[in-house]
Parts: sequence; structure tokens; C-alpha cells
Amino acid sequence: MAQTGIAERMRELVAELNAHSHRYYTEDNPTISDKEYDVLYDELTRLEGESGTILPDSPTRRVGGEILKGFEPHRHLSRLWSLDKAQNIEDLAAWAARANRLIADYNAKNPDKPLPAPEYVVELKFDGLSLNLTYRDGELAQGSTRGNGEVGEGILAQLRTIRTVPLTIGFAGGTIEVQGEGFMRLSVLEEYNKTAAEPLKNARNGAAGALRNLDPRITASRRLDAFFYNVGYAEGVSFANHREMMAFLRENKFPVNPYTAYFSSIEELTAELEAIVERRGQLDYLIDGAVIKLTDMRTREALGYTDKFPRWAVAFKFEAEETTTVLESVSWELGRTGKVTPLARVEAVDLAGVTVQNCTLNNIGDIERKNLSHALGTRVFIRRSNDVIPEILGKADDEEGGTIEVPTECPGCGSPLEMRGAHLFCNNRLGCKPQIIGRITHFASRDCMDIETFSGKTAEQLYDELGVREPADLYALNFDDLVKLQRFGEKKATNLLAALEKSKTRPLASFLNALGIPNTGKATTKMLADHFGDLDRLMAAGADELIGLPDVGGIVAESIFGYFRDPLAQAGIARMREYGVAPQASAPAAAAADASHPLFGKTVVLTGTLSLMSRDEAARKLEALGAKVSGSVSKKTDLVIAGESAGSKLTKARDLGVPVLEDENELLRLLGESN
Repeated sequence: MAQTGIAERMRELVAELNAHSHRYYTEDNPTISDKEYDVLYDELTRLEGESGTILPDSPTRRVGGEILKGFEPHRHLSRLWSLDKAQNIEDLAAWAARANRLIADYNAKNPDKPLPAPEYVVELKFDGLSLNLTYRDGELAQGSTRGNGEVGEGILAQLRTIRTVPLTIGFAGGTIEVQGEGFMRLSVLEEYNKTAAEPLKNARNGAAGALRNLDPRITASRRLDAFFYNVGYAEGVSFANHREMMAFLRENKFPVNPYTAYFSSIEELTAELEAIVERRGQLDYLIDGAVIKLTDMRTREALGYTDKFPRWAVAFKFEAEETTTVLESVSWELGRTGKVTPLARVEAVDLAGVTVQNCTLNNIGDIERKNLSHALGTRVFIRRSNDVIPEILGKADDEEGGTIEVPTECPGCGSPLEMRGAHLFCNNRLGCKPQIIGRITHFASRDCMDIETFSGKTAEQLYDELGVREPADLYALNFDDLVKLQRFGEKKATNLLAALEKSKTRPLASFLNALGIPNTGKATTKMLADHFGDLDRLMAAGADELIGLPDVGGIVAESIFGYFRDPLAQAGIARMREYGVAPQASAPAAAAADASHPLFGKTVVLTGTLSLMSRDEAARKLEALGAKVSGSVSKKTDLVIAGESAGSKLTKARDLGVPVLEDENELLRLLGESN
């Protein structure tokens, strides 16, 4: 191939690969497979080797190169300001009142060109490392840390490894500087730590340490991400308001967080902050607050800055989700499946508004990876997400403490423990009391057979006094046996028998969940019930048939197949059927639906609070019409139904141009229930 032909082909490959990377990493909407991408990438690598040329926006620049000798200082073209902090709602209201007074003062002095009424934008405050990117004539020329706000450290080589950072942009009319945040996703941190020689203590340190590492290959190995939210310096472009600036960033392929919300009153804004706190634990990255800004650029210019902060923006701080405390002890807890897992007891500490004393440790490997084997009595990092029990992230210092002793015998029955994969197991399935009580309690729980008034204490009493050893035994209970039990009167005995009778016709999905099939949960058992529609069909299914179902891989398929071929499981199901247990199955919703209905086959997302029905009820009715109800918004979403207090999903839908239905009467019409 001639040199001109090679150059042209390289430009084509770079453009195509960058477009695919943007769809994959930023839009979460890939259009080719990894294998097809690799073929194009390998061709580009070969041509670069033949020509000795690497284009400025080539994806091969992202892998990291030689170790740098040091960081060069970079003077920002426009100062990067810190933000004043509002620790509570009162502080936020005081900030808004000050801004309103300044706007009123300005308007009194400039009646011919008054500033508009204040409008506020709320953005998430990411917990990573601040970035400042410089583009000259459309090409990434420098990237730096924030530093002291005026001078930072040049980290261009490291930033090139972040696949969501554009190496070139469409705007080529001058020099601009764009600010954002580099961060490490929590899912990426978890995967990284599984094989890391030195596990990272938290995502924030993982990102900061990677971006300030002189070896760009280490930065690349951390698989960092970035969100951008401000144009700090610009030649050849200006913006009237915040919306225009964000549109500019999106048009130039900068990754922008899907959540942005606009408000005209501080009261509405305050309610949204509470909603963000509730959703915080569902995010795949750390946030430590929200940033509130006035949207109008003339207003920002008029209000100006103090010595340290802009007067037109403030950071609202959330309660910390990470802190340090002392690891006091580790106990080993036995579950219904026989798995034995460590539970850490820590010195009581307040975290995200809750006093924490117990923390998760997943298994022995988790203890070893986090260097906690000799950590009793030492200080450790802990993190709390949403209402989930907090997790120990690692040691906070290098001090060596007491040894965490790993058990060799079951804490429930004393049987020898066996290591299976990453976990310890007690194999005494039929003779280990805590396992049996756990299985019976799970069987009776709300998401399973929903046997009213039943509890773990009830299961233990029935085990001790009536010999109940498996769920099928529950259906053999009679009034005369129950009424003799301590704390069991006629009313309680009658109520329990009535609840057991009622449970016999629970949906098939609930029954399958109640069985506790290994490696399955509520979503998988619902899918199995919808697909097979009959217990016998499912029990007869082969592993090959199962593995072709949605979200069922080889391990899950073997678990389901093996469970229904276990003689004990078969005998238990047969006994329950003899006692009248008949799980109710229905045909898959889509199969019974009217294919001409406008929602048939459409992907629908529900968000916010509905006033005329619950979201679960709405989801069931939509599925009955043949719609697929999804939990997340993407370009593949056909419709978002938004109730009161809809948050980030509604924002993302509008950003992506997804149709939104906010009229509940219109929803009733679609469901065929309008008056």
C-alpha cells in the first residue's frame, strides 16, 4: 500500500475506533463486538508500525508509555476555584439568600439590563481527582491536576489512558480549558482488587494514585473514568447559561454525567438533595455531596468571587460514607446454604448518620487481599453504601495487630469445614440446626411463600419441639400439635395453619425462590417461572436448555439442573405436592399480550412516585401488555413513565431524547383503564 493510502486508511481507522469507543464507554451503547474492535485496532497498530507515524487522536496512545522522570508544572489559563461549603439546609438557604440580595442590588443599580430571576442547577459532587484539560485548535495539548488553583501538575500522558477523555474535539476555533473529575468506578475497584498484588484501599485513592503516578501504564491498568462539567477558559466560544455550556461539552464528546437538575426555587432544590442521598448507594462511583450553581452566565459574572470562592456556587456536603475505626474482633457466621462467612466487629463509629459496629468481610480471600490477617486491634477504613452493612476496605496504617483465626469446624454443629472456591462450607446439610432453621425461615419469608406470622423464632421452636426439619414438614403440622406449644394459643395455631393453607397457591416464581436453589435469586426464579410456566417442565429441563436463557451462565445452569436431580430436593417437592402445595404459573406476559398494542415489545422505565397505583402494580400491568419493564434508561429505552419526584432517570431520558410520559391519566388510557 502506498504511503498516501496508508495515511488515509489510518485516519479512517482512528475515526472509526474512536466512534466505537465513544459509543461503548460514554454512551453505553456498543455497536460492534470486542472481537471486531480488536481486528480494527490490530490493523491500525500494524500500519502505525509500518509508517512510523501515530496520529494525535489514535487510540493506541491510551495504553501508557515510558515512565516519566517527573511532573511538569502547568499554569492554568483561568483559575480553578474552590467552593464554599453548606453543611446543612440552613447554610444552603443562607447562601441562596445572599445570592438573591446581590442580584437585587445589581438590578437596582442597572434597571436597563436587569439580571433574570435566579435559576439553580444541581450536579453531583464526585469524589475523585480534579482535572483541567487544555485543547488547542481541537487537539488535547495538556492535562493537569488542580494544584493550588493557579498551577497544577501536568499529567497528559496519564490522562490519555482514560478512554472517555477525547484526544481531539470538533471545536477547533481556539484554545479552551475544560474541568472535570477523574474517578475509579466501584465495580472496577472490586475487580482490580481480586488480582492486585497490593489491593487499593478505596476508589478515591485508586484514582488519585493512578493519575499522579509517573508510570502511565499503571494509570491504564486502573481503568479510570472521567466526568466533565465546566469550561473554565474559552477562545472563540461563549455561553449564555449553564445549559448551553453543557450542550457544548456533549457535542464535543466529553463524558457528562447523566444527572443534572434545574430548579427555580430553593425549596424544590432541597427536596431533590434528599432524593440524591437516598440514591447515593446505587451509584457505581463515589460522591460526597452536590454542587449548586446559578445557571445564568451574566449573573455569575455580576456576582463574582470572594478571595477563595465564587459567590454563584456552593457545595452541599453529604455525611461521610467512609471513615476509620478499630477492628476489634471477627466472628464466623453460618448461613442457610452452609456457607461460613466472617463478620467483623469494630469500635462503634458514626457513619452516614448511623452508628456502625458490624462490618462485612466476604471470605478468607477477602481478608488476605486486604492485608487484614494480622489486623485485630488496628485501625481500618470502612465504607457504608445505602442501607447495606458497611464493608471493611483495608488497613489504615502499617501497624501489625492480632491474628484473625480461621475456623476448621462449623460454628453451628462442629462438623469439619470444607473450602469450596473462595468460601468455607459445612457439609452437614441434614444435621446442622442453624442451616435447617435458616432454610425454613427463608422458605416462609415475604419474597417466597409469604407465610404470615412466621419468624426465625417460630422455625426454631418447631425444630426443637415438633421435629420440623424441612419446608415440607410445615404442611404436616396440625392444630393439636401446635396448640400444645409454649406461647402458642388457639388463635396463633389457627392463624399459622390458615397462613400455611393460603401459601399453597403462591405463584410459581415465589415457590422457586423459596426452594433456595443455589446461585439463583428473585429475578432468576421469576424468569424461570415466566419461561417454563410449569414446575414439571422446569424440573425436566436439561442444562443445555437452561444455559440459553437470559442471564443464565454455565454455573447457574448447572446449579438449577443439579438441584432438581437431587433425590432429597425431589422428595421434598413431592411431599409438598401431596399436602396440596400447587404453585400457580401463568404464561409469559408477552405471549398472552395483544401484539397490536402500542406498548407491545417496548422497553419502558418507571421512575418517581405514582399517585394512582404503585410502581410494582404499574410494572405488572405493563408486562401484561407485552412491554419490557427495565430499571435503567438508555438509548434503547422506548418510553419513560415519570411520577412525582422523578430524578436522574427522568433527566437522562430528556438528555437522550427518550419520550417521557408524565400524565397518569394518559398512563391509565394506555393500560385500558381510563374512565
